[in-house]
Amino acid sequence: MSKRTPLYDEHLALGARMTEFAGWEMPVSYEEGPIAEHLRVRQALGLFDLSHMGQVMVSGPDALAFLQYLATANIARIREGDAGYAPLCYADGGLVDDTFIYHLPGRYLVVVNAANCDKDLRWFEYQAVGRDVAIEDLSGRTCMLALQGPRAQEALQPLTPLPLDELGYHKVAEAQVASATAIVGRTGYTGEDGFELYLSAEDAVPVWRAMLAAGEPLGLLPIGLAARDSLRFEPCMPLYGHELAPDITPLEAGLGWAVALKKGPFVGRDALLKERLEGSSRSLVGFEMTERSVPRHGMAVEIEGVACGHVTSGLYAPTLDKFLGMAYVPADRAAVGTEIGILIRGRARAARIVKRPFYTPSYRR
Repeated sequence: MSKRTPLYDEHLALGARMTEFAGWEMPVSYEEGPIAEHLRVRQALGLFDLSHMGQVMVSGPDALAFLQYLATANIARIREGDAGYAPLCYADGGLVDDTFIYHLPGRYLVVVNAANCDKDLRWFEYQAVGRDVAIEDLSGRTCMLALQGPRAQEALQPLTPLPLDELGYHKVAEAQVASATAIVGRTGYTGEDGFELYLSAEDAVPVWRAMLAAGEPLGLLPIGLAARDSLRFEPCMPLYGHELAPDITPLEAGLGWAVALKKGPFVGRDALLKERLEGSSRSLVGFEMTERSVPRHGMAVEIEGVACGHVTSGLYAPTLDKFLGMAYVPADRAAVGTEIGILIRGRARAARIVKRPFYTPSYRR
């Protein structure tokens, strides 16, 4: 039986169309539909229920050393009050998961993908043997909300005494939000400015309602999984199970900036160092359909008539009004401008490799 977030009834009351995702019943879209929801986040703001994501608190004297050993990123650079993206790898360099880590006073909040939560917890426990570290799964007791879009700060500020203009990108603080205690991070996975909030499950409904009310005059819409996927896709933010998987390395995925080979030992370092020195055999690329068709996850990619890759994500990009995709192809065939074919219903449809990201995130503008 699928699990439900504390906001399940709220979603139904708002006319949500529900779907099963990673073992959870989640809203895929609301009455306005996914394209309207997508554009509203780009133009104003949207509110997401992300309570299906896993939240793990790591603390104790060895917490930093433990996370340094698990993650490819340099966790020592995530100072108290900061947040950072951190892939986790197996010994062969394949990805266990990609996580976001928030450094709070005396502890770290690690946010993991919903489908990987149980696996990640077991991985943490195995790696923690012999270390003075406490690992606490908060997932069942925590609600995660995201308020994203150019008017997000305007909507959230009346609900909290935290001066949001002083909370920079990839920063985190603990504060009251609508009379509830919350962890507030200026993070997100949409390409827009915004905030992610972590609070107790019993506070979920009143805070959700307060945020809807505060955002309504500014054009806020509740946002489902369909728009969440297209929003992360346009700035080419990877999704585990699509661009990321156990047989894909962060270097192949273009995440070399999150691999700190010089920081010291970590799981997967030797394999990733070998790959860095010898080069990756394949690369993640972006492509645009030059023949009107919809590319989908898993479709084969052909170059000069030879199948040599596969699509990881593909869809209509509402902001750009184009059919776009990401795919893995041989590293020596990954140059921008390369003509490729996407095998759709038995026929190769024309496409061209283009520069990523398709949409420039707000923090890069």
